[in-house]
Amino acid sequence: MSYLEDPRVFFAAERTLLAWNRTSVAIMGFGFVVERFELFLRVMSGQPVALEHRGFSFWIGVTLLVCGSVSAIIFATGHA
Repeated sequence: MSYLEDPRVFFAAERTLLAWNRTSVAIMGFGFVVERFELFLRVMSGQPVALEHRGFSFWIGVTLLVCGSVSAIIFATGHA
């Protein structure tokens, strides 16, 4: 029997794919948290909230969101 015909090989590959998808979703969720943390700090300190006051955490959060999305697409298509 070939190793590729063994169902355990398929199940192991499926578990690996699900782990990568879970990791991608966690990275995207962390990106949302980081992106909104600056807004939380501004509200708590009483500073005015405006869209043109995007700081460092906004760009870090967007970067994490993009990285999570790209990794989900890469691993879902099987190019890794």
